[in-house]
Amino acid sequence: MTIITNIGELCGIVPRGVLRKEGAGMDELVTLKDAFLTVADGRIEDFGHMKDCPSPADGDEVMDACGGMVLPAFCDSHTHICYAGSREQEFIDKINGLSYEEIAARGGGILNSADLLHSTSEDDLYLQTMARVNEMTAKGTGAIEIKSGYGLSVEDELKMLRVIRRVKEDSPATIKSTFLGAHAVGRAYSGRQEEYVDLVCKEMVPAVGEAKLADFIDVFCDEGFFTPSQTERIIIAGQEYGLRAKIHANELAVSGGVQVAAANGALSADHLERTTPAEIEALRGTVTMPTMLPGSSFFLGLPYGRAKDFIDSGLGIALASDYNPGSSPSGDMRFVMAMGCIKMRLTPERAFNACTLNSAYAMGVSDILGSITKGKKANLIITDPLPSLAYIPYCYQSPFIRKVLLPE
Repeated sequence: MTIITNIGELCGIVPRGVLRKEGAGMDELVTLKDAFLTVADGRIEDFGHMKDCPSPADGDEVMDACGGMVLPAFCDSHTHICYAGSREQEFIDKINGLSYEEIAARGGGILNSADLLHSTSEDDLYLQTMARVNEMTAKGTGAIEIKSGYGLSVEDELKMLRVIRRVKEDSPATIKSTFLGAHAVGRAYSGRQEEYVDLVCKEMVPAVGEAKLADFIDVFCDEGFFTPSQTERIIIAGQEYGLRAKIHANELAVSGGVQVAAANGALSADHLERTTPAEIEALRGTVTMPTMLPGSSFFLGLPYGRAKDFIDSGLGIALASDYNPGSSPSGDMRFVMAMGCIKMRLTPERAFNACTLNSAYAMGVSDILGSITKGKKANLIITDPLPSLAYIPYCYQSPFIRKVLLPE
């Protein structure tokens, strides 16, 4: 057993059975000062006031928090970190005035990443992906969803998903994999989008499903990419293999993707930079978690999601990094939390819940991660002594992590 002692404040305590926070629940943050926490077999066994801390037995490890906070590790429910190389030339193009849509229309963007990935060996792609996972875990992220989508052919999509499976086996972080063959239309199918949709539904999905390489299926349902009807067709094909939907929606336009996600029981609808009251209404009372990606808004100069409007309407929101080479080249969830506060006007409590329990829900793991709850995995951050939770997004570049615990 591991006993963490002298915890200045234990943050994010949630009762068993609470899988997400919505509406006024987003403001709730239960904490315990001067606390201890015990870990057995990689799970949170107990916690309480320091005066009730158990005495260590032979073989127990005692870890002194020295007055620092203990938090659940961040959960990042939307990343594209299985990619090859980088796209800094497009960064310069954006500085010179080209939009994301203009870069994509002239054959750049996702298609450039697909070209690089095709020429990269599986072993090299694994090493690059693991390096990004290790970077993220060092910054306090304990659960990561990783998408394919830079393959855009049967062979290369399977290559990506095999790499993600290796990462899942080798990383102490909890990893979930998402098949995103419908990220863009592959170069070989330029001008033949319906044929590409056929390829995704009739060849890619069965190959992925039969090999059990993915947990989820995703579609980029947006202007210039895939239509709502194509999106629905693809996710229905995935459902036949037990792949639950997570939809890219409303990044570039009010696309109808949110409505498709809600109507089909998608686990999450992600991006949501451009929404109207109709999208909020479509999500009300559904199982779908609205997930916003402020890193993409920051890097591309897009509007930030209307997080407060969603919460005030009784919904919850999750925040995730969208770590990818073209529109959000960062997996720092502390920065995501800070942007939630600075740009989206969320309180630190709301932003914290969005980066922990709700993001865990958006990747299907809030039953085991995302909060301080007895029986959950002990994926934890131990901080240096901090004046308050608000310090974390306030001083968003100052080092604050003493140790990240990710038990095997």
